[in-house]
Amino acid sequence: MEQSKRWTPDNMPHSNWRLSRWLWRPMLGLHGFFTMSFFRHVIVLHGNAVGGGSITYAQTLLVPPDRVWDNGQWAGLNDWHAVMPKHYATAKQMLGVTTNRIIAPADHHLKRMAAVAGCEDTWYPTEVSIFFGPEGESATSAAGSAHADPYFAGEGPKRRSCIGCGGCMMGCRHGAKNSLDKNYLYLAEKHGAQVHAETKVIDVVPLNGKADGADGYAVTTVPSTFAGLYLGLGKRRVTCQSIVFSGLSLGTQELLFHLRDKGSLPNISNALGKRVRTNAESLISCRMPDSHDDMSKGIAIGSGIHIDEHTHIEATRYPAGSDFMGLLFTAMARGKPGWTRPFSWLKAMAKVVAANPRSSFCACRRRMATST
Repeated sequence: MEQSKRWTPDNMPHSNWRLSRWLWRPMLGLHGFFTMSFFRHVIVLHGNAVGGGSITYAQTLLVPPDRVWDNGQWAGLNDWHAVMPKHYATAKQMLGVTTNRIIAPADHHLKRMAAVAGCEDTWYPTEVSIFFGPEGESATSAAGSAHADPYFAGEGPKRRSCIGCGGCMMGCRHGAKNSLDKNYLYLAEKHGAQVHAETKVIDVVPLNGKADGADGYAVTTVPSTFAGLYLGLGKRRVTCQSIVFSGLSLGTQELLFHLRDKGSLPNISNALGKRVRTNAESLISCRMPDSHDDMSKGIAIGSGIHIDEHTHIEATRYPAGSDFMGLLFTAMARGKPGWTRPFSWLKAMAKVVAANPRSSFCACRRRMATST
């Protein structure tokens, strides 16, 4: 049961200014695949789609360093050093993980920045789930070429090799990105699984009053339209023996909190929602007004560097004409959180404008022109 749409190269948006096809806000008539959830100290970016966040994520797949498995929150629960590598190996095979073969202008600039910071030797091309064409063939010569399924001995869908348009986070319209609808879900449906798109789960109740679910569950859904979500029209009830909740971190927690608090699944632990963490990313916008390079070219995240043991930086991009996210960015300000923070920001903005009023005005004008 997936609350959002099934996306294909034919219906994906060309720009994230097409908000109705990019953002997920059904109350406002927006039925895209990208969601922003605003909390007190963080904005969480996540996805809704058949294929989940894989439709809009940047397809970079990092394997955690060994020290992660020794973290106190889960250390000792299992021998993670022995257990996890085989699961990462399986996932890498299913997702077609390979080394980025399109090194674009932003990646070259990141490498030069690393040299200035004294860590040029840490620069690397990312490991990504993208089809660049047959092994041994250059990404440039293979760009856009059609191929039979290269991953599952012909069981998977046909693919086209990456053209380096930078559009990974807008949903790949060229068939090169190995999102979950191209592997796990594709193969599952081929072997009989049914995926119900635009369907939101609103209740899960154990059958025959058995709280442990021994007799199975009744699942109530509604269409993920305004009438379904807010008026409760179009309800549907199905039964099943067992359930997997996999609506990403936020979607799963929201539903489980709802089911626990209304008494549908009273055995859900009070530990739900505790020790929740982000992936520790900070998104920082960089402008290069004097550069003649097209920073939108390449793949969404093509390279990275390690400033130190705990600081990892990647060059990230949206495709040309998709700069809606720019509305979230502003001048970086010093100062502690609190009532004085806005004054620190005003001071930083004044410095930016005073240092280069022309480029500040042009940046604003370009953003307004793109939005129209």
